Amino acid sequence: MTINCKGELVDLISPKVMGILNLTPDSFFDGGKYKDESSILTKVEYMLDHGATFIDMGAYSSRPGADHVSEDEELQRMIPVIDLILKKFPETLISIDTFRSKVAAESIEHGAAIINDIAAGNLDKNMFAIIAKYQVPYIMMHMKGTPQSMQKEATYDNLINDLRFYFSEKIKETTSKKINDIIIDPGFGFAKTTDQNYTLLNHLDMFQTFGLPILIGLSRKSMVYKILESSPQEALNGTTALHTVALLKGANIIRAHDAKEASECIKLVEALKENAL
Repeated sequence: MTINCKGELVDLISPKVMGILNLTPDSFFDGGKYKDESSILTKVEYMLDHGATFIDMGAYSSRPGADHVSEDEELQRMIPVIDLILKKFPETLISIDTFRSKVAAESIEHGAAIINDIAAGNLDKNMFAIIAKYQVPYIMMHMKGTPQSMQKEATYDNLINDLRFYFSEKIKETTSKKINDIIIDPGFGFAKTTDQNYTLLNHLDMFQTFGLPILIGLSRKSMVYKILESSPQEALNGTTALHTVALLKGANIIRAHDAKEASECIKLVEALKENAL
């Protein structure tokens, strides 16, 4: 199970870490922390040195109820940072967290390797054409509505069946457009209640039937800290516990704020699997 990132084949049979770099002032955990060149490069270097294979950059906060950001502002936040990182660390595999095809295209032109779309093309009808044109790996997530409205749309006939149908339709559409490297993300926290998030985690292995890599993004989210009655800042231990469950149920990419801890979690779970009777 490999994906082609700028000519480099990345094997996802052994799970990988995608380190999070938020370029927004209002992200739920680290909003506003990385707004100068030094802090950005220090964070990226730390994540790369501590096990991150990919760096996922977002310039539009997708937390529930987040402020809307214009396309121009998203580009102004994103493009200079891509250039900065690739000048300092030219081998970095950068993933761009965007649902806008123009942001995707310009980011790829500046050297990004992956597009991570929370809307799986639903918020920009040109996204699939851009992915097909540039032939980059494409992460498509499950979400209903928009970041501003999604928490009002957490209703399903059957959560797992509905998501499996959603992905089967999306896979059919993307493959028909000659998009080759597809990664699915069930979208923890996106149009899902806390209970639904745990149902999803319990049944994550049911998404392996698609034969595609599975990315999970639950790092420090409310599904962790609400249960623990704490906060995002105190949710690292709980995050690691749930990462362990996700890996045992087939996750191939762990999108995390804490690259070192996520990488350690992968190493321990891999050791467990290697020594299974």
